[in-house]
Amino acid sequence: MALRVHRSLSWLAKSEQCHDDKDSQFIFLWIAFNAAYAQDTEVLRHTESEAFAKFMSKLVELDKGNHLYSLVWSEFSSCIRVLLDNQYVFQPFWDFQNGKLTEEEWVIRFSNAKASANVALSTKRTDQLNTIILQRLYTLRNQLIHGGATWNSSANRDQIRDGVAFLSKLVPIIINIMMDSSDQLWGDANYPVVNL
Repeated sequence: MALRVHRSLSWLAKSEQCHDDKDSQFIFLWIAFNAAYAQDTEVLRHTESEAFAKFMSKLVELDKGNHLYSLVWSEFSSCIRVLLDNQYVFQPFWDFQNGKLTEEEWVIRFSNAKASANVALSTKRTDQLNTIILQRLYTLRNQLIHGGATWNSSANRDQIRDGVAFLSKLVPIIINIMMDSSDQLWGDANYPVVNL
């Protein structure tokens, strides 16, 4: 846990140095998030969405101060709602663009996903809502990391801005919950330090 938190803090600090470069800030925030949640065995047993869901459920359970819930409520009217309404961070929209889904299929999935997010919010399922948001941000992460976007492009400013706004608040909460719950099993970090 200490190694994962240390790594996450290092990338969070780097993200804070990139205020004039939102693309880089988003990437560094995603790495900070990934350092906190990723486990060596997760790839073998879970999809990314399943790993997010499992991790978020554990965090919400351990979040005695309800910081994750407060984050969702304080941000829902701004960046979260905008992210949930943004088709460009919804993977089925891109599956439609690439001929994998019909227009009707992606539109139905988009509507259902927004309804699921609203149900999660109204029933105080913070873990589910955060997982839905992270799925959207994972699509944005893929666009950037896999070269599906141009640096500082005007085409993706809204989702980058909102992703940075959300992750810059989420990651410190995650780190604090992990540090406050150091007695919990968090799993082994990816790529452990090896002294030869």
